[in-house]
Amino acid sequence: MERLNETVVGVIGHRKGKNLKEQLEAHFGMANPEGYRKALRVARLASEKFNAPIISFLDTPGANPTEEAEERGVAHAIATNLMEFFNIPTPIVVVVIGEGGSGGALGIGVGDRILMLKYAIYSVISPEGCASILFGNASKAKEAAISLKLTSEELLKLKVIDKIIEEPIGGAHRFKEITMRNVKEAISNTLEELTKIKREDLLKMRKEKFLKMGVYDEKQKYQ
Repeated sequence: MERLNETVVGVIGHRKGKNLKEQLEAHFGMANPEGYRKALRVARLASEKFNAPIISFLDTPGANPTEEAEERGVAHAIATNLMEFFNIPTPIVVVVIGEGGSGGALGIGVGDRILMLKYAIYSVISPEGCASILFGNASKAKEAAISLKLTSEELLKLKVIDKIIEEPIGGAHRFKEITMRNVKEAISNTLEELTKIKREDLLKMRKEKFLKMGVYDEKQKYQ
């Protein structure tokens, strides 16, 4: 548990590492099934014991794709989290701070509001993976990235995310204090809004939010 403006909050996220050594130890942010189960325990503890909102930070290219992770049930762990997070009765704010990739991100990415740093990316698959599948050539990642619409501006238009958090010129990694201040302000304002909503309405709106994603109408295109 942590505190945000004197309010107790539950915090979960991906550990990615600050340098190559740390990134190798953390599998570049690709979580194991145990990580998703731990995140769910933290979320339940925050909600059930402290009646606290949850903040989830996404920064992963996807879940750990190794055979060992599959044997330990990574797909089941992600599926369980998807189901359980829809029923957590306290507000959930998701923040994409680097990359949000595939089910690895969705495993802790179900929330009432999804915020995203301006230059982060959020997608069902990496551009290289998409290019390999669609074009049979990973070198066409640029074309795939355009089709995936993985930038914050595109995702806001598609209503996949709810708010873009501005980054200082030069990037978040160079001006960490400014970025953290912007993120804190965005989360605080969002939680202030969410805490005013009745719990039963919050759960209903959360489910409706995700059910609307990807709905396609031939006349109106994406809703």
